[in-house]
Amino acid sequence: MEQTTIRSNPLPIPNKVTQKVASGSPNIGQPMNSSYENQWMLSEEHRVPVRKQFEESKEDANKTKDIPKKPKDTPEAPRKSQKDMTKAERRLMQEQQRMEKQQRLNAGLPKSAKKAAEIEPKKPVVAATVNQDDKAKKTQKTQKIQENDVPWLLHLDTPKRPDSSTLDLHPAVLTLGLYFSEFKIVGSNARCVAMLETFSKASVLFTLEQLLYVSPSDATFSRHIQKHLDPQIAYLLSTRPMSLSMRECIRWLKKEMSDIVEEDPPLSDDDARHRLMDRIEHFIRERITMADRLIVQYGLQKIQDGEVILTYGKSSVVESLLLEAKKKGIEFKVIVVDSRPLFEGKHLIRRLVAAGIDCSYHLLSSVYVALRSVTKVLMGAHALLNNGAVYSRIGSAMVAMAASDKQIPVMICCETYKFVNRTQVDSFVMNEIGNPDALVNTKPTYNANHLDQPTSDVSVLTSWREQPNLRLLNLLYDVTPSKYITLVVTEVGLIPCTSAPVIWREYNEEFGKRE
Repeated sequence: MEQTTIRSNPLPIPNKVTQKVASGSPNIGQPMNSSYENQWMLSEEHRVPVRKQFEESKEDANKTKDIPKKPKDTPEAPRKSQKDMTKAERRLMQEQQRMEKQQRLNAGLPKSAKKAAEIEPKKPVVAATVNQDDKAKKTQKTQKIQENDVPWLLHLDTPKRPDSSTLDLHPAVLTLGLYFSEFKIVGSNARCVAMLETFSKASVLFTLEQLLYVSPSDATFSRHIQKHLDPQIAYLLSTRPMSLSMRECIRWLKKEMSDIVEEDPPLSDDDARHRLMDRIEHFIRERITMADRLIVQYGLQKIQDGEVILTYGKSSVVESLLLEAKKKGIEFKVIVVDSRPLFEGKHLIRRLVAAGIDCSYHLLSSVYVALRSVTKVLMGAHALLNNGAVYSRIGSAMVAMAASDKQIPVMICCETYKFVNRTQVDSFVMNEIGNPDALVNTKPTYNANHLDQPTSDVSVLTSWREQPNLRLLNLLYDVTPSKYITLVVTEVGLIPCTSAPVIWREYNEEFGKRE
């Protein structure tokens, strides 16, 4: 007899030959579950394709739509639980819930059906139409404003006019906010000193009549002063975004106020007030004034006779360094590169020329022409980031890259209080946007080379907001990568820019500011 080899099936897949079901089995005639696993386990005759099953569910849904609604008198059938529903029924229910939620959102109601049911009967029809008209007007205004905005920089703060109607703020803080918003106080050192001195006045003098600031009866001065200064800080932040160095000063100030609270035994109100004033004066003297003098002393080592130094914009510490070098009898020339719209270099070149320094003036567009005879580039900084990059006024990166292209050393003068624990590789993650109208020259230009053609009385960019495809961008800062910077002059010495995180860590350990 021939031996028949029986091949063992590794998977218990039922088929016509091997499937044997007992006649008394209760599974006979019962439908199987419609899960993918059970469908795959069925034979090919009983297997239903997924596409066909989806089409059947759509047909079932369409049939349910055609069924007429039951009258209100007839009792509704008990609602099935989701476990008892088929896949098609569950999908239909989810689709209905999604459509109802979308209708509620379009009507201005909350997502939740329960909250919408509470709000809907109370909401009058007239108010809805008024709200829709207000929304339409607001959207039209925002569309007009956003037409001239750069779409990929909408996350940055736009320039705002300070709200001077706030009466619970100190008058010195209101004045300082106006100065900041109108760019009457510029430069990181000047802004930080003005802010700290104003906070010192706000913590001591409460009104214009020189009355002492008195804390409430249920709180001491040391515990209430931070609550008193918080709205002052928020107001300055609303008038103009704070620079990174100002944020470091505020962080230090809050740490000092918390140290006063933790004093044991607790200080009296007068002692706490004098302690806070003394700490602010000490910070300005040690970290800004004395630091600038030390930077000048270290920077003099790098200035020799016959050098041509290029600087960009106006930096207070660079100005002090150049004036001190002239007093020491060093003979050198200075090239000041400037840019719109602030033209800070004009103020610097007036001071240098008055001191007897040989100077020349260039715009940023002609920086490569100015670099022909330059031996050293000297610039200031608003902050030194943790990755060694310099955060400074817009155009600094262009000057540094052009000097690096010509193999000219670039020196940055920066105080250590401007070192921040922040890493930034471009100018678009965080920046400040100035008023774009400041870039528009509304005065007509006179061209002497074309006398036969009369000049226009109106500038070309006067009606730039009416041009739908024209956008003006006025960024105030940029980031200079560390590879374009030769060294940084600080009050602790001449260091490479990559040593910034080490110095930041050392100062945090010394002053107890580590977070």
